[in-house]
Amino acid sequence: MWVDPNLNDFYSRVARIEKSHAKGYGFEAAGTVGRKAAGRGGSRLLKLVKPVVLVLAMGIGIKGVIHYFVGAQTYENRVSALAAGDGFDPVGAWLMHADPVTLMVSSQLQSLLPR
Repeated sequence: MWVDPNLNDFYSRVARIEKSHAKGYGFEAAGTVGRKAAGRGGSRLLKLVKPVVLVLAMGIGIKGVIHYFVGAQTYENRVSALAAGDGFDPVGAWLMHADPVTLMVSSQLQSLLPR
C-alpha cells in the first residue's frame, strides 16, 4: 500500500488497535500507569488465600463428618494409634486430632442428622 514498509507496519498496528477498541478491549503500553495498575496488589494475595481457605474448610468438614460417623471414642482410639506409629504417622495424628471446630461440625451434624 505505502512505499515505506514501516508505514505499512504502522497502519496495520493502528488498524488492529482500533479494531480491538471497537470490541471493547483496552490498550496500555508497557511501563505506563493505567486502570489496571491500581488493583493489581490485592488480587495476587486473594488468588493465594482463596484456595488455602477452601482446602482448610474442606479438611475441617471432612474431619467433622468422620468424627460424626465413627463416633468420638473410636475416633480418638484411631488417632492415638496413628500417633503411636512411625514415619509420618504422628504428623497425620496431629492433623487429625479432634480440635474444637471439628467437634462443633460433628455436633452440628448430630443435631441435623440424629442416629
